[in-house]
Amino acid sequence: MIDEVRMTLRLPEDLRDRLRAHAKSERRSLNSELVYMLEVGLRASGVNTESPGGDSATSAPLRGKPGSSPT
Repeated sequence: MIDEVRMTLRLPEDLRDRLRAHAKSERRSLNSELVYMLEVGLRASGVNTESPGGDSATSAPLRGKPGSSPT
């Protein structure tokens, strides 16, 4: 199981609304969408996203559109 840390994040309201709408269109919770976006962004920047235990935060399939699968 992946250890989780709770945190408070302050966002401009319009950004939160756009993120919520995008998460809904991807059939994900806002939290799952934020984790996914952060993982993708870090990977694109060449940052190692593997945790010390070898499990990525997105190693388990995320809820997505029907018929979609993680790559």
